[in-house]
Amino acid sequence: MSDWGSLGQLLGKVQTYSNPGGKVWLSILFVFRILLLGTAVESAWDDEQFAFRCNTRQPGCENVCYDKSFPISHVRFWVLQIIFVSVPSLLYLVHVFYLLRKEHNLKKKGEELTVAQTNDVNVEEIRIEIKKFKFSAEEHYKVKMRRDLLRIYTVSIFFKSLLEVAFLLIQWYIYGFSLNAVYTCKRDPCPHQVDCFLSRPTEKNIFILFMLVVSLVSLALNIIELFSVFVKSIKHRVKDSESESYYVISGLLRPSKNSSSFVALSDMSVPRNNVYEGVIDICDVLVQTDTV
Repeated sequence: MSDWGSLGQLLGKVQTYSNPGGKVWLSILFVFRILLLGTAVESAWDDEQFAFRCNTRQPGCENVCYDKSFPISHVRFWVLQIIFVSVPSLLYLVHVFYLLRKEHNLKKKGEELTVAQTNDVNVEEIRIEIKKFKFSAEEHYKVKMRRDLLRIYTVSIFFKSLLEVAFLLIQWYIYGFSLNAVYTCKRDPCPHQVDCFLSRPTEKNIFILFMLVVSLVSLALNIIELFSVFVKSIKHRVKDSESESYYVISGLLRPSKNSSSFVALSDMSVPRNNVYEGVIDICDVLVQTDTV
């Protein structure tokens, strides 16, 4: 409970590859959940079972009544909530690292092919440039929010929202959103119906209300971010369709001055994001032409 360093470092890396809404969500997770849970909230529940007293001296009665009233501690429940809600962001980070690794390998292979300077290499360089655009990792250690990466990011936000809602419903089902000062209990080995008293109920209710508000704010941020990413995805699709209708095949590739082959995509004046779709279909034709 006291050491959140490893999770904090991983989520800090997620913040680097997130949109503004995702960065705000992570800041709330750090400050109002992890930090508060590790300090004030945990200390408020330190004596929860020890100070839970019932008006009977029957051995074991207080234990079974406490277990009935609180199947899981609030603190442990919130710890599970933080861990599960963070999982989609961590999986998104794994995908980003995969793209960066892929970009590094493509860049290394491209440098080797540039040194070789053969006719077949030019076609291979075009393929590499296409892959680099596809993975949206054209700049070293920078990932652009586009295509597959944008979809993965959207899926992570969607599952974070589902988990937020799921934990809110579970909390409401187990013990509601407030605590009573007195709980009645009638379970073996209690001799009769007994009254059990909770320590510091008002203080705990304040923290429960605060954590509830934080969860609702996080859920609202996820919904806003999901809508923002959806709009961005539509804009990318419209932009790609306009680029496809504007650029023709004759403008995608031009002959090289030094050979009969075609130049690499990196030497062209046409932006890469506008030529991506057309070059994919041409690469196989180029290979066949060079072979003949």
